[in-house]
Amino acid sequence: MFRILFVLFVVVPIIEIALLIQVSDVIGGFATIALVILTAILGAKLVKQQGLSAYSDVQGQMARGQMPASELFTGLCVIIAGVLLMTPGIMTDVLGFMLLTPAIRSILAKALMKKMTVKMHTTMQHSQNAYTEHEQAEPFEHKEQQSNNRPSNTIEGEYERKD
Repeated sequence: MFRILFVLFVVVPIIEIALLIQVSDVIGGFATIALVILTAILGAKLVKQQGLSAYSDVQGQMARGQMPASELFTGLCVIIAGVLLMTPGIMTDVLGFMLLTPAIRSILAKALMKKMTVKMHTTMQHSQNAYTEHEQAEPFEHKEQQSNNRPSNTIEGEYERKD
């Protein structure tokens, strides 16, 4: 976590300042400031347009009773793009505009799904191994559940309401 915060608050601003200095050497200081302001305005308009579109898509999917996973991912990308575009700088603007591009979002979604599938598979294997270890440690309880031919979904305990 420290590394991520270090990169966000130290490394990224240093890179942004260096890029702004290099760009201002080429096109001038006022042109660089105008470029940063122009990208913020253009980015805000695009974020608003794509954000409203993603919001209506999410509502439409939910109205049909479907899980709007890709639409929620699109909305998340648009939010992150908005933050990046409102941050003054060249690199953050480029990353923000990339997140507003549907092709880039598609590539990111596929990579994320692949990573989640691998992690989910690993987690399921780990929990299955833990169940097998539990089964070996307490054979009586497992045999009792097998006699019913269905696992119990009941959680026993006491409940006390405190107002």
